[in-house]
Amino acid sequence: MTRISDRTVLFADLRGSTGLFETLGNAEATSVVTHCVGAIAAPVADAGGQVVKTLGDGLMALFDRPAQAVQAAARMHDVLDSMVRRGGERGASSGLRGLKLQVTLARGEIVEMGSDAFGDAVNVAARLLDHAGDNETLATAEVVGALAAPQRARWRSLDRIALRGRAEPVQVHLLGGRRGGDQAPTQYGEIGPAVDEPDALRLEWAGCARVFPGERMPIVLGRSPQASFRLDDSRVSRSHCRVDWHGGAFQLTDLSFNGTSVRFADGEVVSLRRGSCTLHGSGSIGLGGSPRDERTPCVRFEVMRLDQAASVADDAWPMTRP
Repeated sequence: MTRISDRTVLFADLRGSTGLFETLGNAEATSVVTHCVGAIAAPVADAGGQVVKTLGDGLMALFDRPAQAVQAAARMHDVLDSMVRRGGERGASSGLRGLKLQVTLARGEIVEMGSDAFGDAVNVAARLLDHAGDNETLATAEVVGALAAPQRARWRSLDRIALRGRAEPVQVHLLGGRRGGDQAPTQYGEIGPAVDEPDALRLEWAGCARVFPGERMPIVLGRSPQASFRLDDSRVSRSHCRVDWHGGAFQLTDLSFNGTSVRFADGEVVSLRRGSCTLHGSGSIGLGGSPRDERTPCVRFEVMRLDQAASVADDAWPMTRP
């Protein structure tokens, strides 16, 4: 039977599961992945949703209301967090410790046929997985806009993101509270930042330098015209990496297929594959390769402190939205 309806689509994906088959062997890796997918599927039914299908190391689910999908997503993260913590206990599989979860949500008209579903919302939710960092939940504006005001306050806009295979970019929001604590405002009165807290991030590439204050985060670096800091280079993904403000620090998250590498001024190099690291001091961000390789497009960065930022002229603080 075919059914057309307006529903919220959820995709969940376990990151890090592929490597388990190499480290644990097929039998144990299959057991770990199957157990984890079954565990994160339970919150779907608890929230009033329906698992349409499992996808090896992930699943797809449908909900009548966006609030139900958000509730299920939050509970999925809690379930996996608990399993990862138990991975350090005696007798538990070591493979649990490296697992991360990405959850994406989109809302719109879909067509349900048999045991599957089709439609633009399904495609958008699936493609958003390409842009989700470790233990993050991303949602479209249609999902966030349908939530109650207290729930909407937990989401931060990532601006419009170009999705693979889709002509029109999509307004995307990130659910706060997964990394670095809940980002929702909770303080009362005027509380200034700590003296040593970074205030802005300076980026420079091909003679173009821009300064991004912390309150303008998050920003996206990439080849897309919608990117906050655009690199017109074919080696760079459309949305290659993202910088967020988490717990008083700038955090870089790789969103690409080819990876992102950061070389700090002291020579330390951090290679990211859908992972994150904190930016400090100064250095270079290599998009798609090592900053040591002269062929790699590299963005120079500098984390600026309050005294430095205060000396920057007002006209040097451009808007971060194109």
